[in-house]
Amino acid sequence: MEWLYMHMPIAGVNIFWPGMLLIGFSVGVIGGFFGMGGAWMVTPGLNILGFPMAFAIGTDMAHIAGKSMISTVRHAKFGNVDYKLGIVMLAGTMVGIEIGAQIVMYLERIGLVGSVVRWVYVVFLALIAWMVFYDYAKAVSKKKKGVVDGEHGTEGVTWYKTLHKINIPPMMHFKAAGITCSAWLPIMVSMVTGILAGFLGIGGGLLRMPALIYLIGCPTHISVGTDLFEVMISGLYGAFTYALKGRIEMVAVFVMLTGAAVGAQIGTIATKYAKGYGIRIAFGLAVLCCMLSIILKQFKFNALAAVIILGAIALICLWIMKIMFAGAAQELREKKAASPQA
Repeated sequence: MEWLYMHMPIAGVNIFWPGMLLIGFSVGVIGGFFGMGGAWMVTPGLNILGFPMAFAIGTDMAHIAGKSMISTVRHAKFGNVDYKLGIVMLAGTMVGIEIGAQIVMYLERIGLVGSVVRWVYVVFLALIAWMVFYDYAKAVSKKKKGVVDGEHGTEGVTWYKTLHKINIPPMMHFKAAGITCSAWLPIMVSMVTGILAGFLGIGGGLLRMPALIYLIGCPTHISVGTDLFEVMISGLYGAFTYALKGRIEMVAVFVMLTGAAVGAQIGTIATKYAKGYGIRIAFGLAVLCCMLSIILKQFKFNALAAVIILGAIALICLWIMKIMFAGAAQELREKKAASPQA
């Protein structure tokens, strides 16, 4: 079955190419739906398929940039991108990514990059999963008591309300997101997520999407589109800095982008038919599966880790595709029902 393996000339390893294609397609679907580059699955996925960790991170960065470009264009058509907010966040993101990338290079020199990156991943995935499910439980509890949080409806975690009280000039209004806050809030949030993005080899969406919702106060659909715009820019910069360090395998990037180009269209269209909390809960479950696979990889259960990450990605993809087809079919029925009256 040698034809199923492709040689990576820079990394010097043979990789199961259908696995890369599936990761690319699935990350396109999931990234377009959740509003992130999907690197939180790609870096561990590539590492599990056989890439050394530094190459998995760099290759992932290049793949993110291309895939996010496709998804951002789709979201812009739906009016889901706050460009002003995305541009303000770029300064912090760029500085943060370079700091994170330098930490990775240092860890590679002392031979600790694989295990350190995996354990930091596990901690942050656990933190994000807790935040998502805590937010959902709190919102459900409030809804039962009949509590409504203004124009956002019933909400769980509302930390952004406290952060909006920070009155350090310049104060800025972000029209698409419908918020007014100190410009320093998105800059500082993006710098922290940028450091983690550069260190973990992700576009930052895994951290930035929850940060946009819980810390900055964006509605879920605007967070998705704005985050993808930010991921696209930070991914391009991340790819540039890792290319200079010789840690990008372009053959793998093109294989994954082939799948991602198709998947991103499906995921982006599906957001039109999904509810905010539905997106968040599915996101939380995906994060938990990814966390479990990384722990198994760390303890050398490589085959089981690969089965869990690829299986979870496939199931979530099928669920998102179901949302898209069911929503599109319902929309067509409504249009047909309305057409005789027109």
